[in-house]
Amino acid sequence: MLIRRLTAEDHGAAADVYRDAVHSQAPALYSHQQVVAWAGLPLSRPEFRFTLDQGFGLVSEGEQPAGRAGRPPIEAFAVLEPLDRVALLYCRGRSCRQGRASALLQGLEALALTAGVEALRTEASFISRPLFERQGWQVMAIEELALAGVSFRRFLMQKPLTEAPPG
Repeated sequence: MLIRRLTAEDHGAAADVYRDAVHSQAPALYSHQQVVAWAGLPLSRPEFRFTLDQGFGLVSEGEQPAGRAGRPPIEAFAVLEPLDRVALLYCRGRSCRQGRASALLQGLEALALTAGVEALRTEASFISRPLFERQGWQVMAIEELALAGVSFRRFLMQKPLTEAPPG
């Protein structure tokens, strides 16, 4: 599994991964109305593009299809923005449970630790909360918010960075 830095050329693919992740994984835990609102956010919110442009991101590439030139497809991505916040962490449905999100999260944690960040924070969904908890994160609060006019609940989580990330 190749992990590399997210580049500006990856932004369109990251939006595709985002939508795929929401459509393939969220229906098990969210209503149809929530899935539609959530999946449409990259197109309707300038914050998504800002986070990709200004943050530090990593991608996990998949296998290159035989006979195809160029970079392999992006299967997952994660972004710190600012350096103490995991702002985005998404994985295509076909690539779930392969360790990609864990590897990306560990890479971001290592970078943040190297940069002198003492703790990371995030807003986790019902989908990502178990992953974060397995990596040593703790829920600090539960937040209710509206996205595209639809009510959501998410978990405000934090992890102190006093030692190397689990591996």
